[in-house]
Amino acid sequence: MAIKITDECINCDACIAECPNNAIYEPDTEWTYADETALSGMITVPGTNEEVDANESHEPISDEFYYIVTEKCTECKGFHDEPQCASVCPVDCCVPDEDHVETDEELLAKKAWLHGE
Repeated sequence: MAIKITDECINCDACIAECPNNAIYEPDTEWTYADETALSGMITVPGTNEEVDANESHEPISDEFYYIVTEKCTECKGFHDEPQCASVCPVDCCVPDEDHVETDEELLAKKAWLHGE
């Protein structure tokens, strides 16, 4: 499943550099699928089959604390043994997102999609 950042986030900035998928954004920051990934042009988002422009800006998910874009989160599968955001978070606010459960296979396929593998 994806990871989410709870409202207990203190905006310390520890997690953002640890994410291999660039799925974590600062509060009130727009995001794109293309940010630090191999994605460009029109793409089909896994799990939703929605076609979008990878470079299109999306509204911030939070304007108060750091947030994780679910569609870009792979729980660090294929990179690390555990989610790096959770391992460096000083207040333990990076937690599993029960609303977005994915298998290891789905997470690895998402990693390959994001990085053109």
